[in-house]
Amino acid sequence: MDLSLLAGFAGLCVLLALTPGPDTFLVLRFSLGGTRTGLAAAAGSATGSLLWALAVAAGLATLLEQSAEAYRVVKIAGGLYLLWLGVRALVRRGRGIGEVEGAYGVRAGAALRAGLLSNVLNPKVGLFFVAVVPQFLPGHHATLGATLLLGVIFAAVGLVYFALIAVVAGRAVEWLHRPRVERAIDRGTAGIIATLGVSTLVSAAR
Repeated sequence: MDLSLLAGFAGLCVLLALTPGPDTFLVLRFSLGGTRTGLAAAAGSATGSLLWALAVAAGLATLLEQSAEAYRVVKIAGGLYLLWLGVRALVRRGRGIGEVEGAYGVRAGAALRAGLLSNVLNPKVGLFFVAVVPQFLPGHHATLGATLLLGVIFAAVGLVYFALIAVVAGRAVEWLHRPRVERAIDRGTAGIIATLGVSTLVSAAR
């Protein structure tokens, strides 16, 4: 593949990563439980991107582009999942993630699953791979190898960015040592995630 195309695609991925979305707030929220859980959420999101790349290479994700109903179903599922995550956190009365997710390894597993599901149930990521990725493929043809290469670049850029968020947020919480600050951030991110879920459901109903 042309290196200039790969560089242009990587630059586009950086711009997309810098745009706040559900994955950003999920990583931030799980980082309150420690850097490790934030990194796990970031890894889950990156894995979801790779699954979308596989779906595009297999021709499955084109259903989202061709079927309004399929797109709506994925959108509703993603909205419900985000709403569930946000409401569950708020119902726990803002207790820190470290206090409610159980053992350290379990927290990391929960963060990984949350990041993965948030990405997989985000139809906008699928449409990105369907509508944008082919523009950077040789002959605009979605071959397995070329599509996976772009998927790896997309996932790697996202992983690096979210990992930085996890490290900075995790260390900031450790440095502050203020439960009230942690709880306030936890409530705020949970509220934003729930709001994103509601807005996704509303847009799917239109």
